[in-house]
Amino acid sequence: MGTEQPPTTVHRDDLADRTDAVRSAVPDAAATPGPVVVPPQPVPVLGEDLLVLGLDVGGTTIKGEITDASGTVLAAGVVATPQGAAAFETMGALGDRLLAELTDDQRDRVARAAVLLPGIVDPVRSIAVFSSNVGWRDVHIGDRFTRRWGMPVLIEHDVAAAGWAEWRYGAGRGHDDVCVVILGTGISGTLSVGGRLVRSGYGQTGEYGHIPVRHADGLRCPCGNIGCVETVASGAAIARAYAQRTGHETASAADVFALLDTDSDAKAVVGEAISALADGLLGLIHAGCPELIILGGGLAGAGAALTEPLQHTIAERLRVVPAPRVVLGEFGARAGLIGAALFARQGALR
Repeated sequence: MGTEQPPTTVHRDDLADRTDAVRSAVPDAAATPGPVVVPPQPVPVLGEDLLVLGLDVGGTTIKGEITDASGTVLAAGVVATPQGAAAFETMGALGDRLLAELTDDQRDRVARAAVLLPGIVDPVRSIAVFSSNVGWRDVHIGDRFTRRWGMPVLIEHDVAAAGWAEWRYGAGRGHDDVCVVILGTGISGTLSVGGRLVRSGYGQTGEYGHIPVRHADGLRCPCGNIGCVETVASGAAIARAYAQRTGHETASAADVFALLDTDSDAKAVVGEAISALADGLLGLIHAGCPELIILGGGLAGAGAALTEPLQHTIAERLRVVPAPRVVLGEFGARAGLIGAALFARQGALR
């Protein structure tokens, strides 16, 4: 997964199509009788001697690994992500290649796989509903990977699995109330309350990047709204704001953070980004009262230059609920792959 984000940023003329795609993915109990969606049976946790295959599908690359129970990587690969439904053939081929690298004994011990997908995902019906970045819509995955690889294959949303992994096994382990924020090209994340992962009715996770925080004077977001968090606090937004302010282009937000000690313009741009991110998280903090906010994704590479001022800004603005600690994720750019492996091994986002 790395800095790859689910394609929550769509053009305004795509918004109605996306809404229709979401609605079509959710069974309507009041609708006329049709095919019944049977909830999946509980999937058992795998034994310590068994191996798993995990794929993390992003907008630019597909990463795959085969790991054992300790997390040791036995085979790994990365390929470019093709546009459209062709990406699913590439996923299958990458899985084939990784399995072929194993010994016969290791191959016999690969018991389950997990494929993490961006965009809107219906894991119950095994459908990749919509991805604007990769360009697929209503792809029925069904048992194509199960038949191809000869094992059970689970499908899940990439940020859901990555955030769950950071909460359960990474920086959030031992805490019941945790918000994971993935910061990169876009901004999204997960929320766990009372020891349970909060999911929408159609399985999505937190679209934190599309919370409007600059209504009066903000930039128009590609989603159609004005002043969304992503327009100020995403990696792309920080690099863009610095270029507009100084006339000097930077390759990424990391370059802007690197200038904080010597450049007042960089300090101002990063300060505004942190302020907008804090504003976007305040409602979530009041509603869920997380103990921890865990930062992941490419922008989290800024380290204390991001966590410390964000912690301070959030604490300054809270009055009736305690301020959560802001920490870095433990898994970094590998959160998606680790999430895929753990999901495959556990059988559910437990």
